[in-house]
Amino acid sequence: MSLRPIKQIIQPKPTIEGAGVKLQRAFGFGKTKDFDPFLLLDDFRNENPQDYIAGFPWHPHRGIETITYVLAGSVEHGDSLGNRGKMTAGDVQWMTAGSGILHQEMPKGDSRGRMHGFQLWANLPSSLKMTDPRYQDIPASAIPEVTDDDGTRVRVVCGEFWGKKGPVEGVAADPNYVDISVPPGQHKRINVETTRNAFAYVFAGSGTFRDSSEPRAVLTEQAAEPGGAPVYDVSNHSLVLFDRGDEINVQAGSEGIRFLLVSGKPIEEPVAWYGPIVMNTQEQIRQAIADLHTGAFIKHR
Repeated sequence: MSLRPIKQIIQPKPTIEGAGVKLQRAFGFGKTKDFDPFLLLDDFRNENPQDYIAGFPWHPHRGIETITYVLAGSVEHGDSLGNRGKMTAGDVQWMTAGSGILHQEMPKGDSRGRMHGFQLWANLPSSLKMTDPRYQDIPASAIPEVTDDDGTRVRVVCGEFWGKKGPVEGVAADPNYVDISVPPGQHKRINVETTRNAFAYVFAGSGTFRDSSEPRAVLTEQAAEPGGAPVYDVSNHSLVLFDRGDEINVQAGSEGIRFLLVSGKPIEEPVAWYGPIVMNTQEQIRQAIADLHTGAFIKHR
């Protein structure tokens, strides 16, 4: 059974400000059930340094994991535990905030001023909300790449795909996170486990996602009007949330298509959300805010 696009193809919100950085939010701050165990996906790409140089100064996180994937430029980071580092093109950082961490992320463009990357937030189950913080810093050279006979290329960040295993390990949601490029005009079937929620985020080229038999049309926001013809084409900056099934079908357009394919096991627990802090109850949120005010936010050093 193939996975079908459901509800609608979601066009990310218009460019928004995130701590002085202009970015596009594919999803977040709502619809947690649809994307469980994932909470938010930001696409930060720009060629104007003034739109991103302010970066993301010191801020707290608790109860989640953040996954940062850099495609162009670099991101320098530091935290309250004394960790320091720099991500460059192709690198990934998987940060488990757990019981709490204060950190900052400061982007810098490449030689042409370009900055591009993604940040995905994954929820932690209640049993791990207060676990010790940790980092998994993955250089581009450690991320396996696979090229199929038809030219389809895949980078495997996390999980297993086409016989390769991604370097990120021990993540609560047991996710699969892959970067897929399908050449122009090619049709591709890709397996996804039936027990997982899955989505694709298209960030280059265009194409269609469809059933193996008759396509199920999905309206984009631009075409969602009374009497309008159904449209299920997927273009740059588009998000597709899939129904349950064991494979997806993608047909690349004339320029090919490149997308993130992410899936994970639903946690199915209550979500209490306050900015960068995600817990299970409002009482836990109040405690986290009190910890910030009293200097007790950092539990592990």
